[in-house]
Amino acid sequence: MTQSNTKDGIGRLSVFSLGMSLGLFLSITFSLCVGFDLMFPHYAMHGAWHDLLPGFVWLNWGSFAIGLVETFLYGWYAALIFGPLYNIFAGR
Repeated sequence: MTQSNTKDGIGRLSVFSLGMSLGLFLSITFSLCVGFDLMFPHYAMHGAWHDLLPGFVWLNWGSFAIGLVETFLYGWYAALIFGPLYNIFAGR
C-alpha cells in the first residue's frame, strides 16, 4: 500500500514506492533520449549527459549502463528528499 491514512485523512507517501517510480521514470526517459539522439544526431543532447552524469561518454554499452544507474539513483535521491518532506508537511 502506498499511502496510509492519518487522523485527518491525508495520506502519507511511501518513500520506497516514490523512489522506485522516480528511478524507473528517469531511467526510461534516459533510454528514450539516447534512442532519440541516435535517430536524430543533429538534435542530440549527449553534451548535457556529459555534464549531468559523471563517467558518461558517448556511446558504448558501459557508458549506457552508467547512465541508467545514475539516472535511477537521481530518482531515489529526489524521493529520499521529497518523500519525508511531503510527509512532514502533509501531517501538519
